[in-house]
Amino acid sequence: MKSIKTLAFIALTAIAFTSCKKENTETPEIKVATATSSEEVAANLETASFHIDGMTCEIGCAKLIEDKLSGLEGVNTAKVDFENKTATVTFENGKQTEKTLVKTVEGIAGGELYKVSEVKSSTDKA
Repeated sequence: MKSIKTLAFIALTAIAFTSCKKENTETPEIKVATATSSEEVAANLETASFHIDGMTCEIGCAKLIEDKLSGLEGVNTAKVDFENKTATVTFENGKQTEKTLVKTVEGIAGGELYKVSEVKSSTDKA
């Protein structure tokens, strides 16, 4: 009986090692990031900040707005500060504008909940 258990264990171990081994027959793809492409993206980044009226809670409202803004194409970062009722968004100039960010926030829940004001951009002159 002991020898049967030992043989079964050895057989299962051998099957596990041979079945889990995956051979990679594909040629690995090499991706090279160029410094100019990251510099171009950095040059196109803008930051917008604005005040949001209508937020009533941090977990629901602020998190929802932050998620909606973060999900937009070209948005690098989006942070919503519930205490100060502000949002700060870093985005690619060619893919988003301050107007599209405001439209996204004010369009949440059919446009009835949130109103944006005091929009400031990194491209504004002091």
